[in-house]
Amino acid sequence: MPRGSPPVLDPQELNLLEGTLLPSLERHHLRLLAHGLRTLQAAAGRRQGPLPERRQLETWAASQPALAGDRQFAAAFLPQLEELGGQLVAIAAVEGVTPLALELEQLRRWAQDQADQRLGAITPGPAAANPPPS
Repeated sequence: MPRGSPPVLDPQELNLLEGTLLPSLERHHLRLLAHGLRTLQAAAGRRQGPLPERRQLETWAASQPALAGDRQFAAAFLPQLEELGGQLVAIAAVEGVTPLALELEQLRRWAQDQADQRLGAITPGPAAANPPPS
């Protein structure tokens, strides 16, 4: 992947993300993670290994027409990208891979697990589902 290439999800990848039965919150988070992963891979110029360092992200951002012309936006965007990178590091550790080696299917499974945990925490127990007769 050339270093200056824009981060793009191909149609098959978009279908994977949009075709989930995830609740909207988890599906939105999944899309953010996927786009962030592709952005970090583009900034690093590779799809393996650790995340790019801040200096490398700044150099990449300066080469992007949409970011280069708006320093204020770039200044706000880069910390958010780094925060997202931290989430990818945590997911990658569970998956046993480096952050840039994550696959979208791994992110999808993680998002599904998150949804299951969140929904399991708010699902009413059997007593609430079957109230006693009056």
